[in-house]
Amino acid sequence: MAFYTYILQCADRSYYTGHTDDLEKRLAQHQSGALRGYTFERRPVELVWVEEFQTREEALANEIRVKNWSRAKKESLIAKDWDRLKHFSKPPAERSGLAAARHSPSTSLGRNGEEDGGSPAPPELVEGPVRAKREPAGSTDLAPVIVLVRPQLGENIGKAARAMLNFGLTELRLVAPRDGWPNPSAGPAAAGADVVLEQAEVFETLAEAVHDCAHVYATTVRKRGVTKPVLTPEEAAREVRTLPGRKAYVFGPERSGLETDDVALARAIVTVPINPEFASLNLAQAVILCAYEWSKHAGLAQPTVEEILPPAPQDELEGMIAQFEALLEPRGYFRPESRRAATTRTLRNMLTKPGWNHLEVRTMRGVLSALKRRVEED
Repeated sequence: MAFYTYILQCADRSYYTGHTDDLEKRLAQHQSGALRGYTFERRPVELVWVEEFQTREEALANEIRVKNWSRAKKESLIAKDWDRLKHFSKPPAERSGLAAARHSPSTSLGRNGEEDGGSPAPPELVEGPVRAKREPAGSTDLAPVIVLVRPQLGENIGKAARAMLNFGLTELRLVAPRDGWPNPSAGPAAAGADVVLEQAEVFETLAEAVHDCAHVYATTVRKRGVTKPVLTPEEAAREVRTLPGRKAYVFGPERSGLETDDVALARAIVTVPINPEFASLNLAQAVILCAYEWSKHAGLAQPTVEEILPPAPQDELEGMIAQFEALLEPRGYFRPESRRAATTRTLRNMLTKPGWNHLEVRTMRGVLSALKRRVEED
């Protein structure tokens, strides 16, 4: 069975990254609006890139990686512009003027986003697809299971799934959900975290849901009369990363939280330091706190900032400074003459301080030209 990571370009020219085991069906769902997530209000969509994987874990890991890339980096991948992709994979301080490079006009994309002709880039040139490994049963690096006990609202299950996928968790187990499962309200609230909902398992009891877990962490504000080690989310995440065997975070129903019998089944309690005058976290917030602390050591990609163009060459700055001086000279700005050198130096320092890129220099020179035309017309 094949799994796919894909990129869609939406009607507003933005990009959506996802993964699926049925590419044709998933594309039809995006086009028809059956998936009421990011693409629903941005149709029609176009498939611009896709890559095939042998396991769902590999496809998901690659989706998470690519989804956090900047627009410039995604477009480099789509165009198979490996030099540009390599460039944007570097820290901003190490980038050269290639940031301003354009895609070759001869580049065309064939079916499944593959470039017509040419050869693939050597793997050492790009960050690449992430090849996630399926961990052995005794691994300390295996991602924890998220268990929701008697959840009440489908929307909250969907929001919890969204929180999980944000930080690389995909295994969701539900214990006796009040409104049954699947729940039609969960999908829209998940905002695209379909893989979590599709793979969710349902159990009658908490004991059944954590049957394969050696370490169970009950998230609750108070101990409810049960003597257990009490950990912060950070401390619990440290144990999850180091102790052998499967682990599970257990969350109670929205209204009342975990019952005493639920907490008694756990090995430890996880409590979030919180304002005692307003100790109220919703289900998704609790999930995201635990997931985030776990993710700190999971090697997830840091979300990228907007790509910054390199500083403009000195000759462009000189042209802009000269234009300033030419406009200011006839208006007596540099008087008295004895202060001309100091005034010119201060102006130069001010104009070179921001680190203008070439677009900013061009814009400023356009402003100055417009002001000059206005003065001449008057």
